[in-house]
Amino acid sequence: MRGPTIALADSTAPQQEITTRAALRSPVLLSREVLAGIVTTLALIPEVISFSVIAGVDPKVSLIASVVLALSMSVLGGRPAMVTAAAGSVALVVAPLVKDHGVEYLLPTVLLAGLVQIAFGALGLARLARFIPRSVMVGFVNALGILIFVAQVPHLIDVPWLVYPLFALTVAIILVLPRFTKAVPAPLVAIIVVTAIVMIAHLGVPNVGDEGEIGGALPGLTPFLAPLDLSTLALIWPTALSVAFVGLMETLLTAKLVDDITETRSHKNRESWALGVANILAGFYGGIAGCAMIGQTVVNVKMARARTRISTFVAGLVLLALVTLLSDLMAQIPMVALAAVMMVVAVTTVDWHSVRPSTLQRMPVPETLVMAVTVAVVVATGNLAIGVLVGVVLAMVLFARRVAHVITVTRVVVPGAAPAASTTDARALAGGLGASDAHGDAHRVGATDARADAGPDGGVRYVVRGPLFFGSSNDLVELFSYAADPARVVIDFSGSQIWDASSVAALDAVVMKYRQHGIEAQIVGLDDRSSLFHGKLTGLLR
Repeated sequence: MRGPTIALADSTAPQQEITTRAALRSPVLLSREVLAGIVTTLALIPEVISFSVIAGVDPKVSLIASVVLALSMSVLGGRPAMVTAAAGSVALVVAPLVKDHGVEYLLPTVLLAGLVQIAFGALGLARLARFIPRSVMVGFVNALGILIFVAQVPHLIDVPWLVYPLFALTVAIILVLPRFTKAVPAPLVAIIVVTAIVMIAHLGVPNVGDEGEIGGALPGLTPFLAPLDLSTLALIWPTALSVAFVGLMETLLTAKLVDDITETRSHKNRESWALGVANILAGFYGGIAGCAMIGQTVVNVKMARARTRISTFVAGLVLLALVTLLSDLMAQIPMVALAAVMMVVAVTTVDWHSVRPSTLQRMPVPETLVMAVTVAVVVATGNLAIGVLVGVVLAMVLFARRVAHVITVTRVVVPGAAPAASTTDARALAGGLGASDAHGDAHRVGATDARADAGPDGGVRYVVRGPLFFGSSNDLVELFSYAADPARVVIDFSGSQIWDASSVAALDAVVMKYRQHGIEAQIVGLDDRSSLFHGKLTGLLR
């Protein structure tokens, strides 16, 4: 009876990380990595060429820059198997600069962006990615699927009718072949078969060669043609910062996605500074910046099952070979085959469980709203980074709004309580209500003598529960009965914490209002951190 239990535990256990050394020693793993790199290269080509069109640069520039990015990140990066190349999100950022001021300002922009990314990683700021909520991540993934799918639609509109049966054949191979064998990536087989059919039958369908010139000799180092002065810096720094942070955001989100798929951890600070180094190298030899390619990474990791740096290094080498030695062969690849592969990737990328009616009914409305807004902004702008930023801000606002309403203040009257002669008596008052001060000494505010007359109504103890911060502490002052309370008041914070200066100011206001009524309120139950924080700021905020 224990057999099924063991099998279930094994099936849900985290995947063991495959190292590059282990892959090199295993013919099966090595062949899988090499084939994954080849299919990833073919998936890269159309988007990299589209990048050049958007950015206003020569297609060969983007292809060579992608070679440099892929090879350098394979060695330096912190997330094995993640594909880095010239990406469309970066193209959208640099396009206005190139159009308005010329391509000569692209190199200094890329260099400055690379330096910013190096500093970001060196300072350990990549850990900020942990604050991206799950709802934003789900919206990011769903929007990515939509963008990838929509980007392929033009390759199926106003084309010869032969494109459609070739499209159907490509999709069929991708979906059916894995049922028989996974030794060879199905997308690679589909592209080879469809390309062979087109070349043998001399079918007139759009191909990679129609997208732009991709062959020829390797270019030299990118010349620095912009003036090296402060005017150039003033011109390029806004674009450079945008390139840096758009690239970082897309790269870190992709790394997180790969972490989830492979159930392994990545080194995101290393990935950040490595991206900066790779962009500087690509700037000097290619002239353009890039970042993680999410769709192609899904092809590499999810469809081709790559797990090591070998796959992305092979992708860089194969792309280099296609650009320099096999450009005529690459030009013959039908665009419909590549479009079909990416459409299947798009469909498998979407988190369909997140949009099921049953899931939406159970999910809190704010979570669903954040996901929907993230998707809408990404699709509307075509920029994943902007959508994620808007989603994170919205999630923060909605979270603060929810937390602001969880604070509760309960008023308990103690009939016939004895006069408070000291702080210890105040603590005894709290104890008389069944509460314990977990941290010993009570914290007194604004009084040198705690003695007060307990009237015929006895004392009052307020129990505060929930986190106090700028959102929840604003209404705190209104939750006390200053005029109706007797001369002895204890405010118990055993179930609460103080998190910012707004909360300290609110507490000072409460104590001041009681003092105006001749009452010295006793504050008890603060944990060590809250007590220290309160002690530093109390009486200083007006």
